[in-house]
Amino acid sequence: MFAVTAITGRVGGAVAETLLKSGHKIRAVLRDQAKAAPWFARGCEIAVADLGDAGPLAAALSGLEGAFILLPPVYDAESGFPDVLPKIAVIREALHRALPPKVVVLSTIGADAAEPNLLNVLRLLEEALADLPVAVTFLRAAWFMENAQWDIASARDNGVIDSYLQPLDRKIAMVAAADVGRTAAELLLEDWSGHRVIELEAQHRVSPNQIAVAFAKALGRKVETRIVPRERWETIFRDQGMRHPEMRMRMLDGFNEGWIDFRDPNALRRQGRIGIDEAIARLVGEAGR
Repeated sequence: MFAVTAITGRVGGAVAETLLKSGHKIRAVLRDQAKAAPWFARGCEIAVADLGDAGPLAAALSGLEGAFILLPPVYDAESGFPDVLPKIAVIREALHRALPPKVVVLSTIGADAAEPNLLNVLRLLEEALADLPVAVTFLRAAWFMENAQWDIASARDNGVIDSYLQPLDRKIAMVAAADVGRTAAELLLEDWSGHRVIELEAQHRVSPNQIAVAFAKALGRKVETRIVPRERWETIFRDQGMRHPEMRMRMLDGFNEGWIDFRDPNALRRQGRIGIDEAIARLVGEAGR
């Protein structure tokens, strides 16, 4: 049996789907019992736990073949991540108590970047688990193609998407959430020892202009990309309700300036199967035309 955290999300759900299709049993780890019904109906064991208490999480991660761990996404964080560090500590304590024989931890491209930015939080997670005495894979995933979900309405209604990634023809590493979940499940089924880092991106890198083309195909209308000038970012993000936009801005700088990337030519790598056209078509289909 494998434990899957964040099973109600895109990535966790894809992990569980892949494992179930392979004939493996799943322990679905959820914060809310009310959301367990669909997974219980599919034969999953249910465990209720969150990142506020290591005890229930340790119990949920005990007696397993392996576990998939996902720290909830961090969108608005103060430097040093004081609000997130207690959650990382709970994950660390729970894993050290439970000691599942192998663990796949979702990390990110840029986890190794030294410059302060929003993705440093996953470097802190990797460091917190560095002494875990079991087999661990840190799966560093590229920029999620599903980030384009926030552009659907503008692309559909106005034929324009605003881009914080720039210049518009610069390609960066991206990946679809379904490929992240599938790959994480496949890694859980492997045998390895010690700790390893695996980088994951799609077969082809993607530019903002290519995202617009994908939207045009999916929507059947012309879609253009428009640069959001950096001097406007802080105002926009604060208007959206962010209290600490600096870390997000520096993350975007990292992608645009190239210091957030997969930089090790000798790193272990996997490739996704889904391209940007397919990913955008799925998003548009889910949203309805």
